Amino acid sequence: MATMIYNVTAVLMDEGHTVLPNAYVVVDGHQITDFGTQRPQGFTGKYLDGKGGILLPGLVNAHSHVPMTAMRGYGDGHDLQDWLQNYIFPVEAKWDDRAIRACAALGLAEMIASGVTCIADMYMHTEAVLREIEAAGISANVCCGGVQFEENFDPEKNHDCQVQREITEKWHGRDDGRIRVDASLHGEYTSHSGLWDWMARFAADHGLGMHVHLSETRKEHEECKARHGGKTPAAVLAEHGVFNVRSIAAHCVWTTPEDWALLAEKGVSAVHNPMSNLKLGSGIAPLKGLRQAGVNVALGTDGGSSNNSTDLFADMKLAAILTCGAEHDPMAVTAWDALETATVNGARALGRKAGRVAPGYTADLILVDFDRPNLIPCHDTVENLVYAAHGADVCMNMARGRVIYQNGAFLTIDLDRVKREIRDYALPLLFG
Repeated sequence: MATMIYNVTAVLMDEGHTVLPNAYVVVDGHQITDFGTQRPQGFTGKYLDGKGGILLPGLVNAHSHVPMTAMRGYGDGHDLQDWLQNYIFPVEAKWDDRAIRACAALGLAEMIASGVTCIADMYMHTEAVLREIEAAGISANVCCGGVQFEENFDPEKNHDCQVQREITEKWHGRDDGRIRVDASLHGEYTSHSGLWDWMARFAADHGLGMHVHLSETRKEHEECKARHGGKTPAAVLAEHGVFNVRSIAAHCVWTTPEDWALLAEKGVSAVHNPMSNLKLGSGIAPLKGLRQAGVNVALGTDGGSSNNSTDLFADMKLAAILTCGAEHDPMAVTAWDALETATVNGARALGRKAGRVAPGYTADLILVDFDRPNLIPCHDTVENLVYAAHGADVCMNMARGRVIYQNGAFLTIDLDRVKREIRDYALPLLFG
């Protein structure tokens, strides 16, 4: 049955930067079928009163590690390599599927409540993560984050090659494409050429995208150049065909102008993770340079362990003001630019027809309550969304035409059960 959302101001995320007061939007099945200001006569479906709120496309978290909510605040105050080696990796060695599922569900609840309708997630115990995503109702591009620490590569013995085959066969395209599997490399520094070549071929042969960490820290970037005759991680991976499919490259903090040109040429989307990069002392991604080079820039929160939140509204605000401050230019990234990174650019990065309010687009829609004290007055809707709104202001999340969160109630996740699992099982297992 079709649903008409009415009594809203709709932010269309179109090329004309349209903000449409007194709007209605009609959803039928998974898609938006109509919108405008003159409500159609004879509509026989359900009505959803927006109560004067702001309707916009759901947010796309284009780089996450959703079960890492378990490590929120753990090991703070260390750089990336110290943090990983001495805090994160030892805890991750204790994971089992039950704990992963509980922590993934918690992370998904946090994202859903703050307006995320689609994610690109990279993590181990990938099938356990996929099962929680399936139940939660959001869309996702999921990968395992392939690693190869041994010099001699045998795809029959490499664990992540086996996982890649299994999840692709079982999950890619599930629920009419809501769930997709991407190929992946955790990074240049956690793998070797054997895995790069294998993942590149696997992605091309199976019509998958690619998800990698790229030049997150100076150490990663410079050590790659030392290993490969001055070639950057982007250049090395490109030579091995890693970017010959639709690709997303997370972080890109230490990428160079030559890298930006390469990413633009290959159609690689850069995923900016400003909160995580600052918190870990990794640096500031060259957002203005990437955009000027023609690179599609999306937005991600990274893991809850290094952010320590998955409120994409906070990252969106930081992405804008950080670049404006670094460039000494208040227009280096506008509010509209920032909102694009979290919506239409993210959808483009993940290969999805979403991120806009238009007929034929996926009905991923959120409603923001603009009657909250922090959103009064409203001189400019988009300025308020980027600079004043919080994830807590989201009062409705519709994923693919299905309301999965409304007025504080989760409709697909039993949050009380999840919290019990976290308290009674996951945390004792990981930190007990």
